Amino acid sequence: MQKTIFITGASAGLGKATAKLFHSKGWNVIATMRNPGKETELNQLENVTILPLDITKPAQIIEAANKALALGSIDVVMNNAAVGIIGPLEGVSEAQLVQQIDTNLLGAIRVTQAFIPYFRERKSGTFINITSMAGLVTFPLDSLYHTVKFGLQAFSEGLSYELSRFGIAVKTVAPGYIRTAFGKNGVMVSAEPYNELMSNYMNVVKGMMNPETSGQTAEEVAEYVYEAATDGKDQLLYVSGEDTKNLYERRLQIGTEASRKEMDNIFLGN
Repeated sequence: MQKTIFITGASAGLGKATAKLFHSKGWNVIATMRNPGKETELNQLENVTILPLDITKPAQIIEAANKALALGSIDVVMNNAAVGIIGPLEGVSEAQLVQQIDTNLLGAIRVTQAFIPYFRERKSGTFINITSMAGLVTFPLDSLYHTVKFGLQAFSEGLSYELSRFGIAVKTVAPGYIRTAFGKNGVMVSAEPYNELMSNYMNVVKGMMNPETSGQTAEEVAEYVYEAATDGKDQLLYVSGEDTKNLYERRLQIGTEASRKEMDNIFLGN
């Protein structure tokens, strides 16, 4: 039987790459995005259904889930939609604070909650949550982004206990730098006391995010998503990319306190 994946944030980047990969593997794909009218590629593919979904709107989440389930069985739900707001917390506006938490954390939680009853009654299904290097290690001046990504990682791990009893898998894919427009479209905030620190931080980040020498393509990360969806393993975390693997292994090796001091020195020169 042909399987189906439901994807949030499928208009670009990893979401679109994942939709294409699963389509190429013979899956049905339900690709959701805020503005389906702007999509010119996925809507040309057979067995790809596009639905409108802004995951900051709880009522629209329920509506999209109901429409998706009315189309037939769903095997995998991938929570991918995200925004990036980077900088000192003092420079973050109330609107930005709400946007970051609503999109990256509450949106994924609510989408998951909408599909749990279906998977539970079916006694099968997989949730794949896209976390990040930022959900495994911390950098200076990224506290809000770490909050939502660590939160999503913790949410996934905690949820796995209660859902495994019903045959439901919860998995996370944690990529590092992905060579997409996500980083370019991220919002940088600052405040006067932090300008020098932000300058030091950005110099290091630019070196880490060289599109020719570092990171992965969205297509490469999508392969990890496909592995998580199909390998049948009782495994929560899939670390994607050498940058993430190296930083995560280093943190595990030296411990939290030493890692915190090391990152402070690397990024801020303290």
